[in-house]
Amino acid sequence: MLSTVHNAFVYNLLFYQKLTIKKKFSNEELLLFHFFHEITKVFPQNVIVVNEFVFFFLKNENYFSAKSKLPYLRKKFQHRKIMIVREEDVLVNLVYGFFPDPYIHTVIIERNNYTGKMYVMVGFLSYEERGIAVGCNGNYIKAVNEIFERCVIFVNNTRFQVRIKCDVVKI
Repeated sequence: MLSTVHNAFVYNLLFYQKLTIKKKFSNEELLLFHFFHEITKVFPQNVIVVNEFVFFFLKNENYFSAKSKLPYLRKKFQHRKIMIVREEDVLVNLVYGFFPDPYIHTVIIERNNYTGKMYVMVGFLSYEERGIAVGCNGNYIKAVNEIFERCVIFVNNTRFQVRIKCDVVKI
């Protein structure tokens, strides 16, 4: 029993880790930054391009005003998938921020007993919601994992590599 309580405590510590997202812009990301501001009148905190996805990270107070312009942004960029994410400084909140549309039932940390790797498992109640979260051919979840791999830095230099998995949970 002690080990289960200990593990829950450790996992909670990992969930509430402070983090930051690298703010290094490529030329393309700078152009997208200015384009976003021109349309929404909101300065994004960060812009990250991963394959066909463009992620705009915004402060909480600017999220809803900018989100109202999302259909127009998506129309302008038909060849890109535009995502607006709330910039958060805590791991669990950032995970929720990447999945604003489907209902998330649970978020837990799992450990693979064979490899020792840890995953943040995002649980959904249906395969339809999981499909929305993962994206066509798994492209969205791959892009999110690439952001966590390349751009997310834990403030206290924790060497916890974040990988996100999506699954359907049983109630």
